[in-house]
This record gives sequence, structure tokens and C-alpha cells, in this order.
Amino acid sequence: MARHSIHEEDVRSRPPRSTRPRTKDRPDYSKAQEGMVIAVDRGRTTCVLKDSEQVVTTMKSRELGKKSVVVGDQVGIVGDITGSEGSLARIVTVLPRRNALTRTIDDNPGEERMIVANVDQMAIVIAAANPQPRHGFVDRALVVAFDQGIKPIIVLTKRDLADGREFLAAYDDLDIEILEIQRGGDLTKIRQAFRNKRTVLLGHSGVGKSTLVNAIVLSADRSTGDVNDVTGRGRHTSSSAVALKLDPGNEPTPDTGWVIDTPGVRSFGVAHIEIRRVMGAFSEFAEILEGCPKNCSHDEAGCALNTWAGFDERNRSRLTSLRRLLTAK
Repeated sequence: MARHSIHEEDVRSRPPRSTRPRTKDRPDYSKAQEGMVIAVDRGRTTCVLKDSEQVVTTMKSRELGKKSVVVGDQVGIVGDITGSEGSLARIVTVLPRRNALTRTIDDNPGEERMIVANVDQMAIVIAAANPQPRHGFVDRALVVAFDQGIKPIIVLTKRDLADGREFLAAYDDLDIEILEIQRGGDLTKIRQAFRNKRTVLLGHSGVGKSTLVNAIVLSADRSTGDVNDVTGRGRHTSSSAVALKLDPGNEPTPDTGWVIDTPGVRSFGVAHIEIRRVMGAFSEFAEILEGCPKNCSHDEAGCALNTWAGFDERNRSRLTSLRRLLTAK
């Protein structure tokens, strides 16, 4: 058999990479419209434009790489922003976040998961009963709020089922607003607390977050669920976070507030939080802590707080609360 000989024309040549012209031009997104992310689901992101309040469907551009986009993000949007059926725009930039609500996974403390961004308040929703409230969860949520500079509010639901005041007494000295509601009760205080703010609701499944949202945002139509009789835990009803604009009510000026409903959490790890920032929420102890030994946990024999002579009943109670939060940390 004749041996096939390779001719020069048989070889497909390709110029070396170094000879290809390379442009330094980058896409110009200076005219991108600013918007807020109000929902993220299966690769599609729903945004509301800053100026027109037009709702548009978008996807994340390739330029953002693996950078995640979460509810509450302020983003730059280009493309078809008409909001018409079938239209699809692109998120090309994510503006710097002023804060972020994140948690770590219990079985992987090194993995940090972001829930929402750019919020003013965190409403920590607990039920007076069914399911029973837990100090550990509330304490960890407070740790994140103090770390990120988010105002915490405790909302006690199902007040008609149990008193709940003994549980709430642990937070009397933390200067945290506490709101109590029951089925069919007056929601005026809730509306006032949420007005003109971005408030994220955080709580276990079954405590009544979605029921509360449906009551203050009549068009919300969020799914609600019951508590499992065997485990005593709520069933997940919300599968993803969503931001909803509050109803204006009877106020003379428009209400610009938003409430963000989140899926019920089973665990809320705070391994990623810096103790130093949590301590910043207890400014009355700042000078005393300067006398602590290096790497003091503030709950050990050598802590300067143990020998401080300036304690009264209130700040001693706040120290107890601080040490409980650091233990939750």
C-alpha cells in the first residue's frame, strides 16, 4: 500500500495567539439603568427600575462571572427594559453593597451564603408557640444585625396562643423594638415600623412570616403553611426571597417601604462574623475592654469586665446578654 505523504496544503495552519489583534476597548455601561433586584429564580432575575418603577426581567451578564446577585442588590441594567412580555434585559454591574445578610452552613462553616443585601431593618420573627421560640436563633440573628449595622426588630406572632413575655425578657436591656401580633389583630405598629424602610423578615418555617406579609401587602399572595405535628417545626412554603412594595395605606405621602420575605431557615450559622464588630454594639464597655488580655473571649477569668467596679443592674444585664451573644457566635 502506498504510503500517504503529507503535503503542505493538507495542514490547517493557525496564526499564533500572540499575532492576533487585541482590543483594549471594554463595553460602555455608562448609560445602564439602575434598578433593584426584587426576586431571583432559576437564572432569571426580576428588577424594578429606580426612576420609572418599571418591572423588568433580566439575566446576569457573562462579565459578572460567578458573582452572585441577590434580592436587594442595586444593579445596572442594559437591553430591553420595556418590561413587555417576553423581553429580557441584562444585569451588567452590581453596585457596592452597604450591608449583606449572610449565614454559614452548619456542616460547612467555611461556606458563606448570602440571603439579601442593602436592608435597613431585620425583623426577627418568632412565634409565641407552635413552633416554640428559641433564644439561640434570635441571638445569632442579632449577632449578624450588629455586625452589619442593621437595625433589629423582634416580632412575636401567635400572641393569642401563648404569652411569650418570659421569653422576651432576655432582650429587655438590649434596646430592641419588640412588636407583638396575633391573628386578626391590629397591625398599625407593624406598618409604622416598616414604613419607608427596607425590612427583611427572618425566621423559622411556620412562625407566620408569609401570613404577616399577606396582611400588610394585600397583593402578595405568599403561600402559607402549618407546623408539623411530629417534629414541631414549620413546613417550608417560600422557596426563595422576594421583595414586595408595601401598600401605601392612608398616608398623605406615598410609602416607599419594601418588605423582603425569605424562606424559613432551619439553621443560621454565624461563624463568619467578627467578634469585634459585635462588641461595637455595646459601646459602654469599650474602654473597659481595652484592659483585656490579648485574644480575650470576654467570658473568661482574666477578662477586664469581671473586675470592673462601675456595674449597675442594667449594664450587668447587658453584659449577660453580650456574653450570651458571643456564645451563640
